[in-house]
Amino acid sequence: MKMESNLTNTEVRLAVAQCFRTLSSSTDRQDVVAALQNLHSYLEDGPGCTITAAQREEFRRAHYTRTLQFLVSNIQADWVHSFSASQRTELWDGFFLKGPPDQSFLVLMEAIAELRPTTSLDHFVSITERFLQSGRLADLLWSYCLQAVSSDSPQLRETLLGRISALPDITANKLHPNNRPLFIPLQYYPLLATEMLTVLERTCQALRDGTDCSLTFVAQTLGKVCIQGHSASVLALMAPRLSVSTHSDMVWQRVCWKLLENVPLRWMESVLTGLVQAVRGPDALSRIIGNLVLTNKKAQFVLTHKLLLLQYKYETQVLRTILGYLAADRDRRPLLTQVLRSVSQAWANPSAVKHTSVEQQFYVSKALLLTVSLLKDSELQELRSELLQCMLGGMQSHLDSGVMRIRSMGMVVGECLSSRMDLSGTKLKFEYEQDADICELLSFMIPSTSDEPEPKLVNEVDNPEGTVKTVPSSHILSSQNSSASQLSRTKADSDLDSDDELAPYDMTGDQKMSQASPPRYLRDCLEILISSEDPERVELSLRGAESLVRRNVFAAKEISVQMTQVLLHMDDKYSIGGFLMLKQATMVALTVTDCIPVTQYLTTEFYSLNYSLRQRLDILEVLAIAAQELSKPVPKESAPSISAASTSELTQYPGDNPVHWRQVVETRLQSKTKRISKGTTQPASKATPNRYAPVAGYFFFPLLGNYDKPQVTFDLLGSDHLVLGRLIHTLGVFMHLAVNAPVAAQMGCALLDFVWTVRYHLDQMVRRGVLFAVCSVFLSMPGQSLLPDLGDQLFETRNWLSDVAEGDPDADCRSLAVQSLVLLDKTLKKQLQGPQAVNLDS
Repeated sequence: MKMESNLTNTEVRLAVAQCFRTLSSSTDRQDVVAALQNLHSYLEDGPGCTITAAQREEFRRAHYTRTLQFLVSNIQADWVHSFSASQRTELWDGFFLKGPPDQSFLVLMEAIAELRPTTSLDHFVSITERFLQSGRLADLLWSYCLQAVSSDSPQLRETLLGRISALPDITANKLHPNNRPLFIPLQYYPLLATEMLTVLERTCQALRDGTDCSLTFVAQTLGKVCIQGHSASVLALMAPRLSVSTHSDMVWQRVCWKLLENVPLRWMESVLTGLVQAVRGPDALSRIIGNLVLTNKKAQFVLTHKLLLLQYKYETQVLRTILGYLAADRDRRPLLTQVLRSVSQAWANPSAVKHTSVEQQFYVSKALLLTVSLLKDSELQELRSELLQCMLGGMQSHLDSGVMRIRSMGMVVGECLSSRMDLSGTKLKFEYEQDADICELLSFMIPSTSDEPEPKLVNEVDNPEGTVKTVPSSHILSSQNSSASQLSRTKADSDLDSDDELAPYDMTGDQKMSQASPPRYLRDCLEILISSEDPERVELSLRGAESLVRRNVFAAKEISVQMTQVLLHMDDKYSIGGFLMLKQATMVALTVTDCIPVTQYLTTEFYSLNYSLRQRLDILEVLAIAAQELSKPVPKESAPSISAASTSELTQYPGDNPVHWRQVVETRLQSKTKRISKGTTQPASKATPNRYAPVAGYFFFPLLGNYDKPQVTFDLLGSDHLVLGRLIHTLGVFMHLAVNAPVAAQMGCALLDFVWTVRYHLDQMVRRGVLFAVCSVFLSMPGQSLLPDLGDQLFETRNWLSDVAEGDPDADCRSLAVQSLVLLDKTLKKQLQGPQAVNLDS
């Protein structure tokens, strides 16, 4: 046997060498055609062929690649160009489309990569297109499925994987801008997905026939393509087909499980991430990957930890798919309990609440509620103590946050957990504003209906495109809803037609008659607010207080501080509509009218004892709004004037007044004349003094004192970080409004010194306030004062802003840091270029 094999190898080697000599040296066209046909006989078994199977196998193994490389090197030979188009396709192109597909593919890709832009390159590109369109890529993958023991080297397999997965990149780099449409990623990767599905179908048929197959190379190809970022285009086509095929076919399920098991560990994450986004639901994922999460540690880490806790960019459907997959099987349910423990710990972690973005916390909240909704009552009872500890600690961390959205999430999750655990029949209930996110969280506690029925493959004759046709359930629901609404409408109409009942009289526009009258004097208003117990009189006084203050400036200045004190301590005892807004508007009017005394009182009371956080926040809001009003120009009082319409009505005879007649004619001419530009029609507004600039220091500097002295009921640098963030933001507003004020430079230096101590605060609202204040300093502080007054602190601030712009977990903080850096660089550049520009001009 060994002697016969050696004889066969020698015969094939000599025959191939003789053909090569003929093609290299012969000028006779018939000899060239005969040599090419002799080489073709080793690739196909035709009638009258004398080539044995052993010789054919030896040629494929040892001489096929050499033959292709010889043809590539002789593509410019005269005998090649002497062939007609049909002869060239049959005798020359056929070599690349009939032999072992892996060798042919590698030679084609090597030729495309090495040749320069010529007609020869175009010819090889056309052959590669025919290679892909004729299904040779599926033959390539299938050839590796039939090899029980891999005979190729790992280097060859790695090279082949790289060429298959990166074909669009290789051709784009070589053929740009004349690349072929088939090589574009949007067309190539769906084609590759189709070829892999063809190979999987052949594998299923081979297993039914009793033939063993290996899916290692197909799994490696899938993983290589996914890790390069093309999982969406590949799995979007493969996942629906796999879901349908595995619905009732156990052979397809076994093939899919084996395919996923053979994906290399380094590529498992990209495959699973794309798959959970492409499948329709947990049932489909269970059929495709089976219990992979139990046998593969990498898959378990990705599905139970990374996609739930370390990444938060995925849609809610991905969470439903993963958690539903874990809950669908008895062997996988312990992992669901493990997920609940890890997610609940992450949700309740105070450090995570402070240092992670709001989006990630919302994602974790969704994962927690979905996991709780999938657990049984018996499983929840085992985790009752852990969940209770998570609920109490997590709610405290969320409610302490200065971000309203985080506090709302804490309230909703606390409500849902308490209702699910049924704590002694008592359930937590909070008041919050329901937006889209909150409604989504609440919906997780409603038992979800079963998934839609899986689509079935229709007959290819009726549906040649192979698309899946399903009947959406929305039509059924809409028809049921419409019939129900028609029934209710018919019943309502029948009730209204009854003669025994009369329609009620519409009293929606009626107004309640008031017995009391609003106060006409400001002192009367103050007296009512102090001593009256009549809700109606108090409400009328509160509603008219602002207008009385603004109309009676002298009277307001006499009682400004006293009335501010009354309003600051006033509570909403009578549930007056818009109470906070009315009180705030009056205090703002008092501050604007009698600025210095009222401002001194409010800034002093901010650090006083026995004030609630709400009152301190009210002080800051009043001061900020008053400063904004003072910085705006005084509105000019409009004098009474008579309109043109009223004038024409008073003077019925224009002929009696020649001036008016000329005005009417001029007006008509102006209206009939078309002009490109008429210039300014109104006189320029006159400059008005800034009322805020002289008093900016009274607003600003008193609030910088005593911030580091904790009082009995107030710890600004401790637990009351909500007030600290609002204080810094208010100081930034004062700084921003003080632009062009003489005291702006002094304010900027003091504000930077103040915020420098809290620039690394744990609460993101405080950090946002610090960055806003720094941005206000760069906007309002005179540019010529930055370098002389701040010096080295300015460059330390720039380094800190760069760190924040790169590493802060809050997106708003990063954005504010970037804005501050841009303002600082512009100001420094202008100051550094100023003296040079002056010298050049001189």
